Amino acid sequence: MPRVQEHPDHPEGGRKYGAFQTEIYKDGLLNQKLPTVTTDPNKLEEQARTFLGVRSFNYVAGGAGEKATMDANRLAFRQWKMIPRMLRPTTHRDLRVELFGQTIESPLLIAPIGVQTIFHQDKEIGVAEIAREIGVPYILSTASSSSIEEVAEANGDGTRWFQLYWPQDNEITKSLLRRAKNNGYRVLIVTLDTWALAWRPADLDNAYVPFASGIGDQTGFSDPVFRAKFAKKHNNKTPEDDIFLASREWEADVFSGAAHTWEDLELIKAEWEGPIVLKGIQHVDDAKKAVEMGMHGIVVSNHGGRQLDGAIGSLEVLPEIVDAVGDKLTVLLDSGVRTGVDVIKALCLGARGVLIGRYADFYPRGMISEKLIVCRPWVYGLGIAGKLGARDVLRGILAVSDGFSSRHAFIFYTAAHYYQDLDQSMGLAGIKTIADCNRSMVRRVQYGGDTISSH
Repeated sequence: MPRVQEHPDHPEGGRKYGAFQTEIYKDGLLNQKLPTVTTDPNKLEEQARTFLGVRSFNYVAGGAGEKATMDANRLAFRQWKMIPRMLRPTTHRDLRVELFGQTIESPLLIAPIGVQTIFHQDKEIGVAEIAREIGVPYILSTASSSSIEEVAEANGDGTRWFQLYWPQDNEITKSLLRRAKNNGYRVLIVTLDTWALAWRPADLDNAYVPFASGIGDQTGFSDPVFRAKFAKKHNNKTPEDDIFLASREWEADVFSGAAHTWEDLELIKAEWEGPIVLKGIQHVDDAKKAVEMGMHGIVVSNHGGRQLDGAIGSLEVLPEIVDAVGDKLTVLLDSGVRTGVDVIKALCLGARGVLIGRYADFYPRGMISEKLIVCRPWVYGLGIAGKLGARDVLRGILAVSDGFSSRHAFIFYTAAHYYQDLDQSMGLAGIKTIADCNRSMVRRVQYGGDTISSH
């Protein structure tokens, strides 16, 4: 991973994030140019709807059932309020944290999201490359449209973790873990809540699931064990010979409808030498069981409201889980995070890091071609910068750091929203470092007028 950069204007070290807002105002005043994309998280979804086709929009924005879990995630964040402190030396903030023995430049992690090729041809490879440049851990989804090896090559000396959708076939599971280990993935995240796909009306109404046509199946299609088994079963066919048949075989193993058990973790422990993190924990007893099983971390998550409808908001259960096991393993949070202030609230309630995964930022590809980019902050965009929109490109670079290549600049525009908000809000709240985020800085207040805000 690249060395944490020092800046002359930031004597404590770490990256400098704070120029984005100034550039927006300056650009408007001097050039009469407004942001291409709204800075209001509550307006992003509607802006996206005007650019995306129905299937693509519903896939990226939809949730399980009536979206009650998505609502719960947002309401939980709205009911925790910041209590700012004054006259503290917070001119320069330091966002660095240590996770699993490694210092990273902020508490943000790129959460695993699959099928990125439906948003842009750069897919996971492009995002992994950007993650290395900006110093953010990249978590590769099993449902990837790029192979484990391709992403590792693109990520280079960056920090990368592998997220496992756990197959029923133990030999295939072992093969996936070997490939991840041999290609430099440091941490294994085992997702527990998606052994079957949920009832997602937005996708069902359009009869759309990308995996059925091979999209998001590259992890399996490139796996030597899966390929050998497929060939033996189907008269030496390869997945490329019959995409639909291979897709059904892969889905049947990964999203089988058959749940694993706690005892099955022994196989994972035997095959993986590094930290193991369980994603999908929402009950204190399950968190305690994770400790008992020797896990190194958990992600308090409800899959962003895309699996069990009517579930409790992740932030709602975070404090009690931290109180129960926070001194025994690393607790991360996922689901419902939309703003930098949301990140601060999660850190104050005990999370050590935050996965960015459901805040749908959408950017019109017309800035650099006639197509469309769909950006979600954990991937910081999937596009490569072109000629048009150069000013927006520069703003993104300035918000994140100096010195990044111009061809990747557009991607930083997406990251700018999060980093600017997190960095600036820490300063306004009187918080100098991530270690200063604690429960004295927040209070739960249930106003009757609080709404869920954006999904």
